[in-house]
Amino acid sequence: MDQLLQQIEAVKAEIAATVATTHEEVENYRIKYLGTKGLVKQIMGEMKNVPNEQKKEFGQILNAFKVVAEEKLAEIQAGLGEGAEASSNIDFTLPGDTVPVGTRHPLNLVRNQMVSIFKRLGFAVAEGPEVEDDWHNFGAMNLPADHPARDMQDTFYVQEATETESAWLLRTHTSSVQARVMETQKPPIRVICPGRVYRNETISARAHCFFHQVEGLYIDENVSFADLKQTLYFFVQEMFGKEVKVRFRPSYFPFTEPSAEMDISCQICAGKGCNICKHTGWVEILGSGMVHPKVLENFGIDPEKYTGFAFGMGVERIAQLKYQVNDLRLYSQNDLRFLQQFKSV
Repeated sequence: MDQLLQQIEAVKAEIAATVATTHEEVENYRIKYLGTKGLVKQIMGEMKNVPNEQKKEFGQILNAFKVVAEEKLAEIQAGLGEGAEASSNIDFTLPGDTVPVGTRHPLNLVRNQMVSIFKRLGFAVAEGPEVEDDWHNFGAMNLPADHPARDMQDTFYVQEATETESAWLLRTHTSSVQARVMETQKPPIRVICPGRVYRNETISARAHCFFHQVEGLYIDENVSFADLKQTLYFFVQEMFGKEVKVRFRPSYFPFTEPSAEMDISCQICAGKGCNICKHTGWVEILGSGMVHPKVLENFGIDPEKYTGFAFGMGVERIAQLKYQVNDLRLYSQNDLRFLQQFKSV
């Protein structure tokens, strides 16, 4: 038995001196010592030759020997990464490869810029649900059920009106957010309402069934049309530059009186005339006006004491002029060839 004990000690010394820095060396160690035909198995097989009165003692010695071999395997496996690095020719101090990253969608870039401009004028951001009831979307904005202006907006209805419930629909404008703000806040009110809206329109290069708006509302004492004009002048100059030309045209909106649409000089042809501006040199970008007294009354705001202005514009239209995009469908097609152009914006 002394010979067997000497063999065990010799193998343990070999195990202690083993160094493995590659996966191949680790696997060779495992096969040599712990494999089916490895030294540990061979030595433990000698247990059959040990006298019965010594089997208990030798059993403990052999088990301890096996544990030594297994612990060494775990140790070299744990240190394999460090060892592999040490034997590698790779310089780990070099900069890593550039990881490709995405970018913000062009509509988000433009919307964020628009919001930033109005925030500098003291406007807060307000948001609301995209599925709205008829009152907040139409009724509160001076559009009763029989108002002909409803025909101007082809609406996606989610639920028809019943005797006890209002109709529910996908909002056709973010004016519904203005309604909810006036419902819960008292003047002074100064908010912008960015968000997605929906209209049942034929999809083409110039129209889509969903698009994005940024609307603004300012209500306080002594608010005038001059305040509205100066606010919008500031916006377009910050968005398009100081050289942009502006004009206002009388218009009609049920929720404002008086109402006006605002045009700017075409940014694509520099006012010379193109298919985007229909060869007029001007592009309409927003509708605006003084808040109708009836709208103020709908929310308990005294029109004799308070006045206000409102405006609304499409983010797609602003982005079209800023980036010279000639097809609205490109914004929602997820074509990487289109989207990757905005990485450096």
